[in-house]
Amino acid sequence: MAARPNPLDGFTVDPASIAYVGEGLQRPECILAERDGSLWAADARGGVVHIRPDGTQALISQTASRGFADATDEEARFVSGTLPNGLAFARNGDILISNFGTDRLERMTRDGVTSVLADTLDGQPIGKVNFVLRDSRDRIWLTISTRTRNWMQAIGPHVADGYVALYEQGRLRIVADGFAFTNEIRLDATEDWLYVAETCARKVTRLRVQPDGSLTDRQTFGPEDHGACIDGIAFDAHGNLWGTHVFTDRIFAITPEGELRILLDDDKGSAAGKAFLAAFDRDAATPELMLACGGTIAPWCASITFGGPDLRTVYVGSLKGTRIPFFRSPVAGLPMVHW
Repeated sequence: MAARPNPLDGFTVDPASIAYVGEGLQRPECILAERDGSLWAADARGGVVHIRPDGTQALISQTASRGFADATDEEARFVSGTLPNGLAFARNGDILISNFGTDRLERMTRDGVTSVLADTLDGQPIGKVNFVLRDSRDRIWLTISTRTRNWMQAIGPHVADGYVALYEQGRLRIVADGFAFTNEIRLDATEDWLYVAETCARKVTRLRVQPDGSLTDRQTFGPEDHGACIDGIAFDAHGNLWGTHVFTDRIFAITPEGELRILLDDDKGSAAGKAFLAAFDRDAATPELMLACGGTIAPWCASITFGGPDLRTVYVGSLKGTRIPFFRSPVAGLPMVHW
């Protein structure tokens, strides 16, 4: 049987079509989109920014922290202080936060009251908490990129100490281990497979989800090596897995057949990007080389979020940006779990 026509056939993002929302944001790594047009963006000042449908915005945090904004050392901006990273909606509309700075899973109400769900596992620190995902059974999936405190020291081809954990009934347990900088995760439409972005393996891995939450049948989805570090991923309704190449600032999609397609290249073979990738291959990447990278649209592009009334508006999160770029997709995104 012939494959279904793919809505992405012939599609690339026209840079001239990109618009922006939000101003003065700090590290809007992850973005949630609500049905009413509201956006919620992680913010390094210690919470999330609520961008309303009319474009007005407000920082919501329990205690504002300016560690990221005021740091005089560029590296310190990305490895210290409170750094809300991945976001997900709790069943009642609260926001689940994987805090990359405090190394814990947090829950924040919409008026800023924050509680800690988990900060240890078997009596030990969790590690660098990166992303959080809630499934339709109300289970919370959590990624830990590395057990190394300064995550920049784990950016290389030979560190594989990241893992995926599952939080349910007040308990956190490891369900898969040995990933090379575990980043964003997504479930497919039927929640049969969990897809894992391995930043430093430079590939996407998928695992079959068992009824008890255990993961089996680990395999690569798409290319074994993208030749670039992967950060965020998100499915569209056709089954294409969209994603970002952080540092070298590309947006890609992997088709259901496993073909890699580059939809936007904001790096364009820059000298900084080439220098970083060459150093990475030698296991010699440094914070200085990483920090030199970054395009102009979404510097250090990180996440992909489908929103808008038809789920065809694509919002791009970033680690070095101060606003959120968006553009139109020819295919709707897979609806996220709301409450």
